[in-house]
Amino acid sequence: MGYSKPHAHSADRTRAVRRVLWWVLALNVAVAAAKLGYGMLIDSISVTADGFHSLFDGTSNIIGLIGLGLAARPADKSHPYGHGKYETFASAAIGALLLFAAWRVGSSAVARLQDPGSGPAVDAVSFVVMLLTLVVNLVVTTAERRAGERLGSEILRADASHTASDVLVTLGVIGGLVAVRLGVPVADPILALLVAGFIVVTAFRVLASAGGSLADTARLDPAEVSALACSLEGVLGCHDVRTRGSESEVYVDMHVQVDPGIPVAAGHAIAERVEKAVVEGFPAVVDAIAHLEPFDEYQQRKTAEQERSGLL
Repeated sequence: MGYSKPHAHSADRTRAVRRVLWWVLALNVAVAAAKLGYGMLIDSISVTADGFHSLFDGTSNIIGLIGLGLAARPADKSHPYGHGKYETFASAAIGALLLFAAWRVGSSAVARLQDPGSGPAVDAVSFVVMLLTLVVNLVVTTAERRAGERLGSEILRADASHTASDVLVTLGVIGGLVAVRLGVPVADPILALLVAGFIVVTAFRVLASAGGSLADTARLDPAEVSALACSLEGVLGCHDVRTRGSESEVYVDMHVQVDPGIPVAAGHAIAERVEKAVVEGFPAVVDAIAHLEPFDEYQQRKTAEQERSGLL
């Protein structure tokens, strides 16, 4: 038994996610070049750090493209469930890059606090460069997050979070430039430190999301799956509902209980109806397997115990 539908890593979806990543990569490289070049020109530690952060955005896009290519490979003998978790591995790598970016920004800020120097040379062009890159980052974050939700892609959602942290960095840098312009040069590294803290928070959110998939966190409420199964004709009980996978690609297995007096063929047909109903009833489910059991006294007791314990 078992009912499946095409996995989230279909050819059309993969092409769509890949297109988004290529466009975002091109924009991130352009933004990074602008910030790094101008940051070094005016000797601003916060602008230069922001440029490095944008450069890490581009690196995360490349990681995403590699992870997506691996995840799109079909199931084989060694990977009977497919290669979908490679997308999760890629999102975890992006989270790790965010932590590295936070360290890079934070350490640069500490170094500048220890040796302030004369501070950056801020002029009108500084604000034009930062505002333009801010607009680009806002557009990229919004579009990529929407694409990630529409396509159910962990990579795009993680990468959008990465770019969103870049928006925070840029806002902090602009604030620092304003303070420097007003005669408070120490604001440049102080704001860079605050921004590093925001990046760390974003990194842990990305890593927590990836960890949920890698640790096989339950993706559906067992009671909802059981209720759907029990609503079908011939199903007398349902228990031991287990779900796992990513948010966009969920696997379900469950025990379905039927009248012990019916023929095996009839019981098998009921189980198949349950599997199909679960796959079609929950959009994220790509595969469901129902283990058939007779609804005798022992099985009734098992189901009742799970209901009492809150597992159903």
